[in-house]
Amino acid sequence: MPRGARREVRPPGETSRSQKRKDEYVVRLSISLEPDLLALLDSWVRERNSPSRSDAIRALIRKELAEHELGDPNSDSVASVLLIYRHDAPNVLRRLTSVEHRWGAHVRSSSHVHLEGGSCMQLIGLAGKRNEVVNAAEDLRGVKGIAFGQYSLATPIVAGGTTGHRHPHRGQGETSGARA
Repeated sequence: MPRGARREVRPPGETSRSQKRKDEYVVRLSISLEPDLLALLDSWVRERNSPSRSDAIRALIRKELAEHELGDPNSDSVASVLLIYRHDAPNVLRRLTSVEHRWGAHVRSSSHVHLEGGSCMQLIGLAGKRNEVVNAAEDLRGVKGIAFGQYSLATPIVAGGTTGHRHPHRGQGETSGARA
C-alpha cells in the first residue's frame, strides 16, 4: 500500500460491497495457517476439485455448522437411506413397504434399483425433525431381510433451506382427513 494511503477498516460483520454472491454480499477475511496445515488444505482442495481455497473452507464451515445444528434432536434434517437386500427374501418387500408407509410423512422419495444376482437396492429420501428422521432410518434398516442398511444425515439450513416439514401428525391433533 502506498505511503499515506488509507486502508478501509470495517467492523466485524459489515459486508464488502466489492463482491456479490447471488443476492448476498461476501465478507472478505484473512486467516493465518501454519505452512504444514496450508499444504494439507491445498492438497485437499485439489483432491475435492474445489475451485478455490475459499470454496473448500466454506465447505468445511458448513460441515461443522451442520454437525452443530444436528446436535439438536428437533433440528430440521434430511437423510438418504441406502438398503441392500435379496428380492427373493421372504416378505422383505412387504415389510419394507409397511415401514415406508408408517413413516409416510417423512418419506419424500423411494427408488428401487435391480442389481445383478438377485440383489436389489432401495434409496429412500427422508425429511423432518432429526430425532424422527433418525428413528425412521433405523426402522427402515432394521427390516428383517435387509442385508445392508446405512444412512447419511444432513440439514438443509446450511444451504439456506428448510424441509418444509410441519407438525402435528395423525394421533397428535391432526384430523384423519375424513369429511364431515
